[in-house]
Amino acid sequence: MVFAIVASLVWFELPVAALTTSVGPTDRPAATSGLSWLSVRDRRIVDESGRTVLLRGFNTSTLLEPTVPHLPLDETDATMMESDGFDVVRLAVSWGRLEPQRGVWDAGYLQSIAATVDLLNRHHIYVVIDMHFLDWSSAFSGSGAPAWASLPLAPDLHMQALGDWQRHLSPAVNGANTYFWVSPDWQADYMQAWQRIAQRFRGDSGVAGYDLYNEPHAIPLPPIRFEKSFMWPLYARTIDAIGSVDPNHMFIVEGELLADYGTTIVPLQAPNLVYSPHEYTGSLVPPMFDGNARPIDDHVQQVADEASRVPAALWVGEWGMSATQAKATTWIDDTVDAFDIAGAGWAWWQWREDSPWGIRDSAGHTDTAVLRHLARPYLAAAPTGVHSQGADGIAGILTVVVDPGFQGGAIDVAWPLLTTAAPQVGGTCGGVPRWDPVRARLSIVIDGPAPCSMHITASS
Repeated sequence: MVFAIVASLVWFELPVAALTTSVGPTDRPAATSGLSWLSVRDRRIVDESGRTVLLRGFNTSTLLEPTVPHLPLDETDATMMESDGFDVVRLAVSWGRLEPQRGVWDAGYLQSIAATVDLLNRHHIYVVIDMHFLDWSSAFSGSGAPAWASLPLAPDLHMQALGDWQRHLSPAVNGANTYFWVSPDWQADYMQAWQRIAQRFRGDSGVAGYDLYNEPHAIPLPPIRFEKSFMWPLYARTIDAIGSVDPNHMFIVEGELLADYGTTIVPLQAPNLVYSPHEYTGSLVPPMFDGNARPIDDHVQQVADEASRVPAALWVGEWGMSATQAKATTWIDDTVDAFDIAGAGWAWWQWREDSPWGIRDSAGHTDTAVLRHLARPYLAAAPTGVHSQGADGIAGILTVVVDPGFQGGAIDVAWPLLTTAAPQVGGTCGGVPRWDPVRARLSIVIDGPAPCSMHITASS
């Protein structure tokens, strides 16, 4: 008995070697839609000029299965996001819709992804394509895998008293999920699905990157060992599969679903790598937020440390809270503060939904009270030696500081024009600001000495 316990502990803690990928050099055509190609350099997302880019925006589930409540994304949505300074949408897509029958690919669905990308790119919004999974597949009232990817002898659980937990705990859901992680055959189809998407978008700079797998989880596989033996190795193989047809985009990997309790990191050497945990501390993950920002700050610091050990840039692919939850806007302010300290961009869950989590509902009503807290000004693209402080979307304030030794380059400030007035600039930096009200961008080329600072406020 003692031997078995010791052997089990050793198995859990047994180290694994760092992983490497074999993605070749990029082969990028000229940028499209006025959106620069993005890369990762020194754990920062950068544009073709080497400026640090901060991606802030929203999720949308508009292309998922009918089993997942979702609303269409239209021109008005894209216009609103653009005019409030946001620059990214994480677009959830479905492997099941792309490969509804094994080996049969739905070209129409791929075209619908392309049409949504085009809509957003026309409004200068990048797209992160997210291979989304929720309770494995639509066969179990979830989303993600095709209906054919199921185990025929595993019973599905139907106990209405359990609510959503009837899906989370279903033997059919967890059996299929486990089979995927331990067996290469379904993984091969999943990677082929990614290759279909990557082949379509390999020349599109308006696609920021590929989020490989939404919220991977161990259940019922043991945590720690799951990450070491299954999750990270799959990431490496998937990056190689995508990279064989498209080496041009960022590869986005997530932490384990229960990331508040930590994700075991296996170092992964891959180009243009982004680590994308989800942040629901105090929102979905107890204890519920009571006004104390310490748990949020601690968790964001934890995931920033995980990103450094990958090593990868940090970008938070999901975060959110019901607007009906106590102190919701305070939680938003505190969480964005923590992201700012970590230098992390993010995507709120989500833009359009008929629930207190959505910003815009099916009737077109917009929750401006929440939106004003999300839409604070920020440095959308900044050369080395430039940083910001004092961002406030409610008051419409941002201070931009240019350090000594600044080597030049354009500074782009995203400004929430939808929820504040147009910006006005004061301070000690020389240069004529250029304001683009369509893109909600304030561009400044410094022509005076550094150090200096600019104080940007909403015009009265």
